[in-house]
Amino acid sequence: MNETVKPAVIDDAEFLAAAEDVLREGETVADLIDRSARAEVERRKDQAAFIARGLAAREEMARTGVYYTTEDVLGMMREIRDEAKGKVAKAR
Repeated sequence: MNETVKPAVIDDAEFLAAAEDVLREGETVADLIDRSARAEVERRKDQAAFIARGLAAREEMARTGVYYTTEDVLGMMREIRDEAKGKVAKAR
């Protein structure tokens, strides 16, 4: 993409002033916008992957008939946690 994109924040004087007020040492509004856009892209990718895993799990459940309740999963997670705590305690 060779076009220069002018963020709308530049045309909103009130928001631009608010953005300038929260800049860190040596940071520009462009840096803030760039970092924010990159973080949003990563968040959206993570969200899409999360949804894809959920849909795959639903399909697997429908295919196999194996279903875990919330209580089942939390119980398994507690067992893993307790096992890890035990290993840490033994290492001390």
